[in-house]
Amino acid sequence: MAKIVIYTDGGSRGNPGPSAIGVIIGNKQYSEHIGAGTNNEAEYKAVIFALKKARALYGKAKIKEQEVELKSDSELLIRQLNGEYKILEPRIQQLFIEVWNLKIDFGKVKFTLIPREKNKQADRLANEALDQESRKATLF
Repeated sequence: MAKIVIYTDGGSRGNPGPSAIGVIIGNKQYSEHIGAGTNNEAEYKAVIFALKKARALYGKAKIKEQEVELKSDSELLIRQLNGEYKILEPRIQQLFIEVWNLKIDFGKVKFTLIPREKNKQADRLANEALDQESRKATLF
């Protein structure tokens, strides 16, 4: 089974406040401002974006034969997705369900907690999207 490694990060300035995501799938990098939200919501939205993007890049038929290892430095996110922590926040519960439904399209999805220093690129992408949005807001 072929393996796709994905790095994700989400961030919020103000928590809640302006939020953005950073995603790396293979050698492709993505960043996007996602509006206002909490840091945890941004972390989940990064995973949702990553799974949807991987499905689009590889196609639904091929993705069934793929193993995905999704890496994040968010302990809460990874432990919740692995069933180790309960999800008490209703908005996070909805995002969890969305991730769970996306997982069905893949052969196997593994969620791995990594140290923050091993996730610097995804973090940089999320921060660049936040910085870019901040510059746009100050222009008007």
